[in-house]
Amino acid sequence: MVGGAISAIIPQSIEETWRLATMIVEAGLAPQALVGREPNADAGDEAYKRWGKKGTSAVAIVIMSGAELGLPPMVALRSFTVIGGKPALYGDGLINVVRKSGRAKSLELGYLRDASKEALLNLGLSKDVVAQMNTVDERTIGWCKAARADTGEVKVEAYSVADAKQAGLWDERPTRRGKVWKNNQQVWDDVPNDSSWFRHPKRMKQWRAAGFCLRELFGDVLGGIRDEFEARDIAGDVIDHDDEPVAVTRKLTPPSPPKPPSPDAPRGIDRIPDNGFDKDLLDVRDGDEEGEAFSYGKFFDDFQNAIDSTANEAEVEDVWTDFDVEARFQDDADSRRLADDIKARRLTAISSHGG
Repeated sequence: MVGGAISAIIPQSIEETWRLATMIVEAGLAPQALVGREPNADAGDEAYKRWGKKGTSAVAIVIMSGAELGLPPMVALRSFTVIGGKPALYGDGLINVVRKSGRAKSLELGYLRDASKEALLNLGLSKDVVAQMNTVDERTIGWCKAARADTGEVKVEAYSVADAKQAGLWDERPTRRGKVWKNNQQVWDDVPNDSSWFRHPKRMKQWRAAGFCLRELFGDVLGGIRDEFEARDIAGDVIDHDDEPVAVTRKLTPPSPPKPPSPDAPRGIDRIPDNGFDKDLLDVRDGDEEGEAFSYGKFFDDFQNAIDSTANEAEVEDVWTDFDVEARFQDDADSRRLADDIKARRLTAISSHGG
């Protein structure tokens, strides 16, 4: 109707919630944090069905979680992420929920660099807290100050550079280790640092301060929902920036291929000795009935053949780079340790023979 009020579509039952969630997933509008990556084209119909059901369930739960906090469905999708299997609010989502509740008389965020102790006291921090802020890192803060409309209670929280360093969050590196395309494959290399703590340190300190302040002052409004930063601390999670390859513009020189093994070189799995964490390669999954592309046993056999054929430390490093062990076994600690052990034994052998 022309001139009619615009309002969100709010589901009134679990069936309506499921229908809305299905529409969102099928339209491709669901955040990846909720649904994960879509299966590749070769995964088959069953993989698509599992992905669709899981994604729809996650979206439906976020819609219900948002409804409990007074958020319309689409706003909830923009405000929530999932960390450690639990919904958590982004920093601006947390602030939005508190402001929409009507229980906040005031809510302010700000930033101070190397603030004087007088400025810190004027902000509302206690004398005991300010007395301990003696370094530049401790006096460079993001802050949040909020007051309740119903009780008049006021709270001020500060989050400093020193706090971020102690929590292992502070990041001043211009580059980090990440996946890049080299020779038509993904490998680990130095890439521009896209960490939020490197790019937006002021905003990150403000949001950390807001998380601590608002969760304590408005616990009844938030109902136990944590902000994403606290949720990551609890889950021991980190933000994964390696989902997409980063373009490499410099010219890359491929490593030289390994020399063929000598005729008398020992071959096969029998050459891998017991090492305390040995992985019996005969029992390692060597591809499945659906045609898994990677063969663990063949990889270690080829890898050790190549390592054993090297004559010096530089050639060992060339083989290591060529096989890309770091990227291949980034989520498989046992296999990575086994590859490390094979490499270490070859380096020891070369050293002991003066190679």
